Amino acid sequence: MIKSTLKVLTTAAMLAGSAIAAQAADYTIRATANSNENDEDYDGLVVFKNFVEAASNGAIEVELFIGTQLCAKGAECLQGVADGTIDVYISTSGGASGIFPYVQVLDLPYLMANDRIAETVLAGDFTRKMREMALNDSGGAIRLMTIGNTGGWRNFANTKRRVQSPADMEGLKIRTVVADLPQELVRSLGASPTPIPWPELFTSFQTGVVEGSKNGITDIMGMKFPDAGLQYVTLDGHAYMGALWWMNNAKFMDMPEDMRRVVVDGFSALQQATFASPKRKSIQAYEDFVAGGGDLYVPTPDEKAAFKEAAAPVHDWFKANIDGGEEIFDALVGAVAEAEADIDAGMMKDLN
Repeated sequence: MIKSTLKVLTTAAMLAGSAIAAQAADYTIRATANSNENDEDYDGLVVFKNFVEAASNGAIEVELFIGTQLCAKGAECLQGVADGTIDVYISTSGGASGIFPYVQVLDLPYLMANDRIAETVLAGDFTRKMREMALNDSGGAIRLMTIGNTGGWRNFANTKRRVQSPADMEGLKIRTVVADLPQELVRSLGASPTPIPWPELFTSFQTGVVEGSKNGITDIMGMKFPDAGLQYVTLDGHAYMGALWWMNNAKFMDMPEDMRRVVVDGFSALQQATFASPKRKSIQAYEDFVAGGGDLYVPTPDEKAAFKEAAAPVHDWFKANIDGGEEIFDALVGAVAEAEADIDAGMMKDLN
């Protein structure tokens, strides 16, 4: 009797598993990140995959391609999203700026003061505004799903000296991407922008081709840049390292509404995971940097104000020279002001 019961239960479980497996084939999402399994992007994708497959009761399967299996560079990967050969792709603002130049608004210096403000802004209507612009500019092909984080905050780091003021940046050769905005920022602070491909940066520090960069601490330690001489980091937090998560719009819209809801909720869970991951990983990264002899400097409020003032012309440059620049700049500034007001109001309630 017990054997018969077990056989029935086992058969039922197998049939149920087969039903879910068959259902999973209805919707398959191919997601890629040009990173590795130690990266915040991977953490986000694992959360996304787990949430979507579970919440859809197996109706949606998420396949992860980590590294350069499907594509290698921003423009190539976004073309894959537009063509439908890739369903989901994560880019930095620099990686997407060739197609959507206004995403560089995330690189504008000193607009968002801290994580609470950045996370509030990126979870709200600002991201929806950027989504609308990207859909229009891609002919309805590429949809921005959410903006998370990929490495914390950008800080200035160099091989030469402690940087406490814009004057200390004078003459330093700072690595940037090819995009115009980061080069304008570096020039505004008196340094020399030097575009260098990311894989060549370690050797470029060693040889003196560049003397500094603008990166988060997890990237600095993950790439072992201190071993190449990068020993000075100034925590000016000039830009939030936004991660733009793109999806083929047709793939998304072809799903029924209940499945689209699952995907949207999945990207919300992904966003929260990428917000949290750099905070945890940076703790050990900072400890390792200092333990290895690194000089970690936190600017005073007056010193940070001096950096902000020196970099202010970059905002005007962006609005005047980037297609859609003024529109997205105003959207971001408005969202930041609203977030600051809401957080300040909540703080007062929590303090009293």
